[in-house]
Amino acid sequence: MYLDAAKKQEIFGQYGKSNTDTGSPEAQIALFSYRINHLTEHMKSNKKDYTTQRSLKMLVGKRRRMLDYLKDIDIERYRAILKALNLRK
Repeated sequence: MYLDAAKKQEIFGQYGKSNTDTGSPEAQIALFSYRINHLTEHMKSNKKDYTTQRSLKMLVGKRRRMLDYLKDIDIERYRAILKALNLRK
């Protein structure tokens, strides 16, 4: 399995407020980004996997909505997470 509980706690600890902070937008965006990167690598070698392609598009949409929400509530946190994850807008 590519994403175990230890990896999730590491992501939440690095981008959230604590290891158990699963609800903050930063932690969720970081988790979505990790999953998007994994699925992107999978799609490079499996071009006709349309189920994964659909899942990838849905995850990108979720992350975009979460980033838009974060931008609306706190622009500084939005800029910080973009910089930390090397996302471009």
